[in-house]
Amino acid sequence: MQTLTPGQQAPDFTLPDQHNQPVNLNDLLKDSRVLLYFYPKAMTPGCTVQACGLRDSQAQLAEHSVKVVGISIDSPARLAKFAERDQLNFTLLGDEDHQVADQFGVWGTKKFMGKVYDGLHRLSFLVNQDGSIAHVFDKFKTKDHHQVVLDYLQDN
Repeated sequence: MQTLTPGQQAPDFTLPDQHNQPVNLNDLLKDSRVLLYFYPKAMTPGCTVQACGLRDSQAQLAEHSVKVVGISIDSPARLAKFAERDQLNFTLLGDEDHQVADQFGVWGTKKFMGKVYDGLHRLSFLVNQDGSIAHVFDKFKTKDHHQVVLDYLQDN
C-alpha cells in the first residue's frame, strides 16, 4: 500500500454518490478545497461517530473553504440509508470496486481480532483546488477526526 503524500496530485475520479449521481473530483475542486475521507463501512459504530463529527463541523469547515466528501466501498443505496439515518450534510461516494481507494493508496492488508484481510484504511486527504494533496490525516480517533482537521486548518 503506497499512500499518496502531500505535494502529489490527487487522481481525478468520478464515483456515484448517495443519490446514485456521478460526482467528479475536479468539479468539486472548482470552488473550494476538498477533505476526502476514506472510511471502511457505512453505518458501523466508528464510521458513524466520525461522520457525525464532520456533520456537526460543517460551518467551521466552510469558513476554511473546505467541502467534506466521504468515500467507502458501500453501494449508493447503503450510503443513502447512512446519510438519511444520521442526517449527514455532505456527499458520500461509493467506491465498490475500491479502484479510487487503490489510487490513493488506502486499500490494503488489515488486521482485526486476529483476522487478516484486505480492506479500506481510515485516512483523509485535504486536496487543494489545484488537485494537489495539502495534507494527509492518518493519526486520529474516529471521535476526534473533525477536531484534528479543524486544528490543522486553523494552524495552516
